[in-house]
Amino acid sequence: MTDVTDVNVGIIRFPGTNCDRDIEYAVNLVGANPHYIYWNETDLSKMDVVIIPGGFSYGDYLRAGSIAGITPIINAIKTFAKENNPVLGICNGAQILGEIDLVPGVFIENENAKFICKSKQLKVNTTRTPFTKLYNKNDVIDLPIAHKEGRYFTDNLEELYDDDQIVLTFEDGNPNGSLDNITGVCNKEGNVVAVMPHPERAVEKLLRSEDGLKFFESFLD
Repeated sequence: MTDVTDVNVGIIRFPGTNCDRDIEYAVNLVGANPHYIYWNETDLSKMDVVIIPGGFSYGDYLRAGSIAGITPIINAIKTFAKENNPVLGICNGAQILGEIDLVPGVFIENENAKFICKSKQLKVNTTRTPFTKLYNKNDVIDLPIAHKEGRYFTDNLEELYDDDQIVLTFEDGNPNGSLDNITGVCNKEGNVVAVMPHPERAVEKLLRSEDGLKFFESFLD
């Protein structure tokens, strides 16, 4: 078991990021060390895990995640990921990971073109990632969603199934039109994970569900 006090978690901040403090709270809750890393920094060498929070980076102008995708920190994130380190993108963070090709596919405007904010039942499809390994395959968990551009699409659906890259799927109805109910994917290696739901908003019973806590406990195991 990793000594959690030695685990440094980099929380990436862009102009418009608004879930960074939620991530910090969750990281503190499991006993790891959160560190804010800003868009114009270029060094992640002291980090063990990187999390890109939700929000509206650069106001989601042009396309969600597109401007964030050309900032100085991005090359450092790509290098960090290529070294097989754990990277998690949540909501806007997932959009950014799709934008910079660290995960397959894209998250585009919801089918109804409306912002959706509700709790959803989700199935855990793979436990091979650093963020889902404490779940059981096919667990159904309760997490909130909050997005307007969360509809997942890819041209390579069969490949995702073949390579076990589907992380989460909607279990109680598809709210945004995502392909095959997909709302979380990973790269082929499994160390980079992009999810639209917000596990950091479900880490205590006070928040109605603590089903998201294992996302943060898993990378410590």
